[in-house]
Amino acid sequence: MNKFLKYIILNLLICCSFSAITFAEIIPQKKRLATILITDSSQIRIKFGVEKLRSALTTIGYEVKIKAVSNTKETGSVIVISTLSDEKLQNTLSLYNLDNKKDLGKEGFSISKAIDKPMLIIGKDASGVLYGCLELVNQIKETGKLSEQINISEQPEMVLRGTCIGLQKTTLLPGRGTYEYPYTPESFPWFYDKAMWIQYLDMMVENRYNSLYLWNGHPFSSLVKLKEYPYAVEVDDETFKKNEDIFRFLTQEADKRGIWVIQMFYNIIIPKPFAEKHNLETQDRNRPIIPIIADYTRKSIAAFVEKYPNVGLLITLGEAMEGVGQDDVDWFTKTIIPGVQDGLKAIGQTTEPPIVLRAHDTDAPRVMKEALPLYKNLFTMAKFNGEALTTYTPRGSWAELHRKLSRIGTVHVENVHILANLEPFRYSSPDFIQKSVLAMHSIYEANALHLYPQASYWDWPFTADKTDKRLLQIDRDWMWYKTWARYAWNSNRKRENEVNYWGKELAKKYGLPQEKAKNVLTAMEETGEISPKLLRRYGITDGNRQTLTLGMLMTQFINPFRYGLFTMLYESEAPEGEMIIEYAEKEWKNEKHIGETPVRVADEVVAHGKKAVEAIDKAAKFVTKDKTEFDRLKNDTYCYDAMANFYAEKVRASLSILRYKYSNDVKDLEKALPLLQSSVNHFSDLVKYTKNAYLYANSMQTKQRKIPMRGVDATFIHWEEMLPVYQKELARFKFSIDSLKSQKNVIVKQATLFESVDVKVSAGVEGFYQNEKGQQVFTDTLSAISDLAIQLKQLKGLKFNREKQQSVGTSLTFTTTEPVKLLVGFFNDKNRKFLQAPELETDASANDYGQSEIKISNAVLIAGFPAVNIHAYSFKAGTHTLNLGKGACLVVGFMKGNQEIPISDAGLAGNKKNIDWLFE
Repeated sequence: MNKFLKYIILNLLICCSFSAITFAEIIPQKKRLATILITDSSQIRIKFGVEKLRSALTTIGYEVKIKAVSNTKETGSVIVISTLSDEKLQNTLSLYNLDNKKDLGKEGFSISKAIDKPMLIIGKDASGVLYGCLELVNQIKETGKLSEQINISEQPEMVLRGTCIGLQKTTLLPGRGTYEYPYTPESFPWFYDKAMWIQYLDMMVENRYNSLYLWNGHPFSSLVKLKEYPYAVEVDDETFKKNEDIFRFLTQEADKRGIWVIQMFYNIIIPKPFAEKHNLETQDRNRPIIPIIADYTRKSIAAFVEKYPNVGLLITLGEAMEGVGQDDVDWFTKTIIPGVQDGLKAIGQTTEPPIVLRAHDTDAPRVMKEALPLYKNLFTMAKFNGEALTTYTPRGSWAELHRKLSRIGTVHVENVHILANLEPFRYSSPDFIQKSVLAMHSIYEANALHLYPQASYWDWPFTADKTDKRLLQIDRDWMWYKTWARYAWNSNRKRENEVNYWGKELAKKYGLPQEKAKNVLTAMEETGEISPKLLRRYGITDGNRQTLTLGMLMTQFINPFRYGLFTMLYESEAPEGEMIIEYAEKEWKNEKHIGETPVRVADEVVAHGKKAVEAIDKAAKFVTKDKTEFDRLKNDTYCYDAMANFYAEKVRASLSILRYKYSNDVKDLEKALPLLQSSVNHFSDLVKYTKNAYLYANSMQTKQRKIPMRGVDATFIHWEEMLPVYQKELARFKFSIDSLKSQKNVIVKQATLFESVDVKVSAGVEGFYQNEKGQQVFTDTLSAISDLAIQLKQLKGLKFNREKQQSVGTSLTFTTTEPVKLLVGFFNDKNRKFLQAPELETDASANDYGQSEIKISNAVLIAGFPAVNIHAYSFKAGTHTLNLGKGACLVVGFMKGNQEIPISDAGLAGNKKNIDWLFE
């Protein structure tokens, strides 16, 4: 053959081969066969997992057959799926000459495959099989193929891994109290959206969550009807049917995914129509257990259990009833548990549905001791860091309570609650969260997680972002849910591996090279330190009465006790360290500082903010996916940086101002002035970043909001509203400095006497006294006033028997023809023999009368007693009954309701001079 002919033939062959390749790409290849063999197809969780696996295999080109196991061998790709204890499993293993020596715990699974052998997915139980199927689905999605060799085995560390959704709102419904929200389409349209529930439940199962908590004050009046109390239902017939339908749908769909639904409720809250018929309040923290309320509640629980026997219950004994005492024990053991048992008896079921006892405002160890002999399937729950996220090194009395509950022998659940210091900015720091979960195990000895939404709990399902179409929390905060779930499943993961894992996740999310994605992770972890450190070292409370991102007033820095300082924040929910006022005093006395100091935190948060901004900027120009969301994340990073600098400068200013308290040197105030100006400038930046980005800073917009400003009727919810406050504070400080410099002797304004009001007291009081030195204040002791604030001297005090106050509480019925304020004195001591001051951390009704803040600190002295702080209860004209809890207190008298009470410290307890006037 000549050369020319060879050349032609070679070219023809090449062309044909190219044509063959192109043709092969166009003509579909013969599908590969995959056979899924199931030992038990009756389990709905197994069926759900198998269907997900079938869908994934079909996507990569397999024709999938699903069969029950038999004595006949299948050819091709075979996947055997079974629970570990299934009798059919051993026969199948023998048929295919396979071994399975895995020792699995609850919900555990193993996936194994050798070359030319079938694949095994074995679960300890149906949930384990489900998780095994989903793990294989994830691997198929990652690699695009079915593995030829694999050998993995996993099981969860935590027994319960749950999330919660609140059927609650940002504001109160008209005519209703806190937590009183019937299940209606008007209040909660999303509750009836089945597609949204499927989206949420799919997120949960993908992250291996196994419990879903629904929070509501009193759900029973929306879900069950009682023949004895037909008037107690709070929804119409059509809504009731919708509630039945959606609740059944939700519980069934959750069960498919291995998720246990738990309905939460408070005690004692009763339905509005029931309360009105029996002339009762829907909630009254200080009333005793009333038989008709107990009967109604027991029957409601029984009806609920009868209707939904597989739904768990989460009980908050405290808050809506007196927090600690025999009533808690009796209510749990004589009303709630018998109600559950009545429901089980009605349907002939012996398996106890789980009951979770929340250790909130109750003596949970005592309650559990009494309850366990009556009911075995009990859990306990307590807040991890209060209503915030502050530390992974909890300590003190709060840590001891967690350990005590963990050692009872039942499972103790860690509740990551409200997150008031994080909202509304995005937060997900894998490093901080992993360390927190490790602390749950090592410090608290707990073994379960209950997770609140990262922000906007009261506004579910939406975020606070200002967008044309409101963002959903489940979409925006995907990483929050994923991170906690990952470490609840296994907290002992190597740091290097986690950096790579989250870098890969963020690379997929934003279309970034992995190294640039790690910059995003750096930004998230640097900002992840800012809010926790700020609150734990400078805050007033760990509760949601404080909106951290809106800042704090200078008086809240320099005189925190005036605002009802919640000391557990410093004693248990922070590393050992010093408050601002402690640091200032030690500086003046040249004493050694201890632990985490205000100055150290100021320096650290500024450094965190700077590093975060640098890191997010490095990644920004490489983003190729979801750029709009990335820009929001970037803006949040700038918000964190501005907030960190605002706090740092204001703290430095406050330390210089507190030095003036000791030095009387105006130069100390002058040193503070540029620092305070700088803090206002940084807050102006924060306003700029948030103005078009957010609808609000806090999702609970009721009178419970107190710090930095009272949040009545959704006021002071945005940074724009706070900027004038800080500007005015700065202007007032400048004026005060000028006044001090221009006057040798600054005249302190004389306190105004409170005007007494004649009020007809019809019940409760046992006598009266004049607010003067030497006057006896109780009917059963000789205890007398040794000193008192001048403002109180025109008021007439009301006498009570101190022993009765301690044993049954204080009750007072009175009639007034004009608005009045009733001044009540609380002894400044945590001993339970004294009535404890109103505290929004444990009592949502603690400001129903405007009584939550101290009006006059250290206002009355009685020999042998702690100093007395004055709080004011406001009443309109009419007849009223005020029930106070158990413990000794003073009822100082009635004053005119329209007379203002300037907040002050009478200084009778040896306090140093008050300098709040510099800003007011």
